[in-house]
Order: sequence, then structure tokens, then C-alpha cells
Amino acid sequence: MSETGTQRGESAGVWTRLRNSGAVSGVAAAGALIVLFAVLSVVAPSFLTVDNLFNLASQTSVKAVMAVGVTMVIITGGIDLSVGSVAALSGVVGVLLMAEHGLNPLLGILGGLAVGATAGLVNGLLVSRVGLPPFIATLGMLSVARGVVLILTGAVAVFGAPDSFRLLGQGVLGPVPIPVLVIVLVAVVGHLVLTRTRLGRYAYVLGSNPEAARLSGVAVARHTTSVYVLSGVFAGLGGMIAASRINSGQPNFGEGLELDVIAAVVIGGASLFGGRGTVFGSLIGAFLVAVIRNGAVQLGIGTFYQNVLIGVIIWVAVWWDRYRRGKFGARG
Repeated sequence: MSETGTQRGESAGVWTRLRNSGAVSGVAAAGALIVLFAVLSVVAPSFLTVDNLFNLASQTSVKAVMAVGVTMVIITGGIDLSVGSVAALSGVVGVLLMAEHGLNPLLGILGGLAVGATAGLVNGLLVSRVGLPPFIATLGMLSVARGVVLILTGAVAVFGAPDSFRLLGQGVLGPVPIPVLVIVLVAVVGHLVLTRTRLGRYAYVLGSNPEAARLSGVAVARHTTSVYVLSGVFAGLGGMIAASRINSGQPNFGEGLELDVIAAVVIGGASLFGGRGTVFGSLIGAFLVAVIRNGAVQLGIGTFYQNVLIGVIIWVAVWWDRYRRGKFGARG
């Protein structure tokens, strides 16, 4: 076998091992979700009502869609702290395009996605071309996007979108909420990208060993930029779903949302050190975070305490990832 063929075979093997190791954590998170669901069904009688489950699914859709994009970034060893602000900016711009410029809902949604993609592109270029650490690049975008939202709106909610826009966040197809169908569609797209495309394979390799990826001829800058663009698109879609649920653009939407999204991805088995994660795991993590928050509301636990709990869960998940990586490394 040629040297190039050997390198490709080794890269494929690394990609498969890392992807599968993330799937194991996803299964563990699924078990925790089932247990939590069962416990809440007993201790909070209103948890299993149709209205609550419908609201839970709709609320989860925003975080789940955004988590798919953040998963791709984290797999490469990066981070995206700007998703909450980008979602708010996308939602506001999408509603403004419909309310003030007369665009139909489909074009307004596409406009919101374009805003997210642009923000993701800027993030990606700052990381891959300028050389800024992902934490700094996306932290800056968090502030820039939030500032632009406030400039555009004057910190006042934007109304005037057509009623048909509500379908994205409130509609149903038969008994199934449309936001749940969006989750399924995004999950399929994300899974195919990570498992069936060169971008997905290289994302795992970049997160595992970026220098080896570069020496193997991987276009590191291009692929790094691409995952940030995808993260921006999914953040934009999450922002449009949230705006649709209340048929308005809210300038304060998404404040602190990046905490829940990153928590969902980490709980689902992605490693903040890169090279590990799956769409399935992140979706389970998103539902787990949503069920924790929803159950806390059912039990009368305040938002401040919920934030403390989510933060502690992130600590535990990252500690477990470090412990697991240490054992894996010790075994070679």
C-alpha cells in the first residue's frame, strides 16, 4: 500500500474510533434521560400532560438545532460562545425583513439563516485565517451580534410578521409539532455531514491531531471555517424557530443560551478537547437539559438554581471526559 493510502487508512481508523467513543457517552446520556423522565413522571404529575410535553418538544427544538452546529465545532477542538447572540440577531433580522420589507416568511427565514451563516463565516475566518483562539473569536462575536441586535431594535421587540410565520415554531403536522420535524431534519443532515462527507471525517481528525491533519494535506483553514459557518446557520435556524414561537423578534433572546447548548453537547459525549462527539449524543443532551429545566419548573425550582445545576453538570461531564481520556491514553 502507498504512503498516501496508508495515511488515509489511518485517518479513517482514527475517525471511526473517535466517533464510536462519543456514541458510547450518548447512550449513557440516553439512559439518564429515561431515568429522569420516569422520576419526573412520578414526582411531578403535570409533567406528563399533553400541553407540557408539547411545550417541552417545542422548547427543546431551539437548543437541539443549535447543538448540532456546536457539536461540529467542538469536534474540531473549537468552541462557539456566540450562538445565543447570533440566534437573537438572526431572529430579529428575519422578522424585520418580513415586517418592514414585506418579504414572505420563507424568504424571511432564509434571510435569518444568511445572517447566521455570515456570523459563522466571520468566526471561522478569525479562527482559521487571523489565528485568534476560538474562545476569543466567538466571545467577540457574542458581543458584536448582541450589540447589532440592540442597535437595530433600540432594545424594543419587533412585531409585524405575518401569522403564517407562526407555523415554523407553533405548527403541527398531524399530531407531530413542526419544530420536532425540524429537529429530525437537522439531525439527519448533521449526521450525514459527520459520517458521510470529507468535512465530517476531517473534523474528527482536526480535533484529534490538527498538526497531523495539516501534514496529511488536509485543508485545515477551509474545513475549520466550514464548521463555523454551519454552526452559524443552525444558530440562525434556532433563532427563527424561537421568533416564530412568539411571532416577534426579541432583542434579549438567547442571553446565556450558549451555556445550555454547550452543556447539551458535552453531556452528549462530545469532548471539549476535540475529536469526539455525535449528533445523536448532542440531541440526547439537549433533551436532557430541557427536561431538567422543565422538571425544575414543575417542582417549583427557580431559574437561578437551575443555572447552578447546569453548571455543575458541565463540570462533572468535562471531568469525566478528562478521566476517560487519561485512561484511554494510558492504555495507548
